Amino acid sequence: MKLMSLVLFLTFTLLAFNAGHILPGVAEGESREQKVWARAGSSAVLPCHLSPKKMWKQLPDKTSVLWKRHGGSARQEPHVVLEVGYSGLRKTALPMKPRVSVQDSALRNGNFSLRIDPVRSEDVGLYEAQVTYGTEVRSCQVELGVITVTLSPPSPVVENEPLLLSCNSSHRANLVETCWFHNGRLVPTSGTFCSSHGALSILRPAMSDAGSWRCQLRYSDNEIISATYNLQILGFDGPTNPVVYAAAGSAADLPCTLSYLPSAFGINLVTAHWSRLAGGLLQDWGISQNSSSRSFPLHLPAVGPGDAGQYHCAVSVGSKKISRDVTLAVVTVTPSIQGPVSEGSRLLLICSLTHPRGHERFQWKHLDSAPTNSKLAVATSHNLEGHRPQMGPTLEIPQVSQKDTGTWECSVYGPEGKLGAVEYGLQITGAQVSSPPTIFSGQVTFGLTLTLFLLLTACVLALALQKRARSPAFPALEGMVAVTVPRKKEMEENQKEKIQQTEC
Repeated sequence: MKLMSLVLFLTFTLLAFNAGHILPGVAEGESREQKVWARAGSSAVLPCHLSPKKMWKQLPDKTSVLWKRHGGSARQEPHVVLEVGYSGLRKTALPMKPRVSVQDSALRNGNFSLRIDPVRSEDVGLYEAQVTYGTEVRSCQVELGVITVTLSPPSPVVENEPLLLSCNSSHRANLVETCWFHNGRLVPTSGTFCSSHGALSILRPAMSDAGSWRCQLRYSDNEIISATYNLQILGFDGPTNPVVYAAAGSAADLPCTLSYLPSAFGINLVTAHWSRLAGGLLQDWGISQNSSSRSFPLHLPAVGPGDAGQYHCAVSVGSKKISRDVTLAVVTVTPSIQGPVSEGSRLLLICSLTHPRGHERFQWKHLDSAPTNSKLAVATSHNLEGHRPQMGPTLEIPQVSQKDTGTWECSVYGPEGKLGAVEYGLQITGAQVSSPPTIFSGQVTFGLTLTLFLLLTACVLALALQKRARSPAFPALEGMVAVTVPRKKEMEENQKEKIQQTEC
């Protein structure tokens, strides 16, 4: 019986002990200290709430909360941070107003947590909450530690300019190790990234270095603290050394686009201008100021080989200036025969690039569409076979024919795909809009020859008939008449002489 009584006594004792046990961040008769870490500039919540066993009963109307801060030094007297009276009246310390708050809707549910937004490095210290409801008084103790990540020089960071990320905390133990992570990946120490005593230096930051950086600090007491920082780098979108490909005679737009809007850094003064050094002369193009845009392209209405080269874009954002070079490469076609080409001639079309990088590929293609006449189907299929795309910068047409008339395109390709293209219009002397098919050319020649022969024969016969019509039917009589006429004249003259002699 005594043994049974002892067991029951111990059981009730344990139950009573568990009922008064303090959970982390739970306000009960005894307080337990917690540790909360927050990055300077972010928000922090210092937890203080009733245990779940008290949640079944709603708190009385007369409930007050008083948060005090003991500061970083143990000798420092505690001072009021925030007080919420029975009537709901709030009192806040001026140095922390309006950064501290408690949720009204959570108070009646037993949540007295203190929110600080944003956290500052001087907020470090021990915070204590005293909650009075009815006749009971409970307390919470939470120690706030601050980890600070600083950037030097301050934002905005300009591409290719050295920067330093520093990471430190208010923890009093000795720092043993510092690790840096970029977008979740551990960053090894190399020639570009140097880590020492909680700091990371980036000698030539690129646009790829932007994003989330996390520092992890490990101390001699095995305390591990980490914080993140979103690094923004002001530079240019696109590749580092862009090349724009344009056909000779066409328009070209040279890009100059910032990675961020200047207004995102609170900067409203933005100027941009383009320049180019050609033939010893400096050409300038001014771009209007526009802080609401991050794009400042240069438009060239018509380019030629003389416009190819390197262009310089300089953008002033506040007190900082960034610049980049853009190369204009012009694609041209040079024919071996200038002007219209005679049919049957040998023609070379040479596609050239003013600023090759060594990995370009060329492709020739005939752009003219096939005829729609069904009678020319055989000839069309033959022409398409002869106009398959050809690789290489030079297109050779051994014997130019009417099917080669039209537009030829030379395309330039690189590892990233098609870079640009140029077109060339081929004109052939005597070319017709729709030339007859090759299979009928022999019949046409034979018909023309036969027609000319018949016309010539008709002309010869006509001349012969005309000559025959003028000649007499009896050529012997024509001679007798010619002899008779002079004899008649002689007889008349003799008779006249005889008459004159008789009269005498």
